[in-house]
Amino acid sequence: GWQQRLVPIDNANTRGYVGLCLEVHDLLISKYVAGRDKDHEFCAAVVQAGLVDQQQLYTRLEQTDLADAARERIRQRIVSGFALERPTQ
Repeated sequence: GWQQRLVPIDNANTRGYVGLCLEVHDLLISKYVAGRDKDHEFCAAVVQAGLVDQQQLYTRLEQTDLADAARERIRQRIVSGFALERPTQ
């Protein structure tokens, strides 16, 4: 269902073009699945910035076709990311 959740970006910087970007929860699930160090760092930064909802990540994870072991590994990454203390503002 990610195709229906694409976010159109159309502003002065796109010079008349419309870019279609993944919705943030879909983006994070794709990054968790890719599993590279830079993806984990990106996910941690997005979570710490408060840009995603933990329950929504779990929902998107359940909607993603993955082996059970991969799903559990990603679930643990999500748990760990939200367990970290957020910086005070």
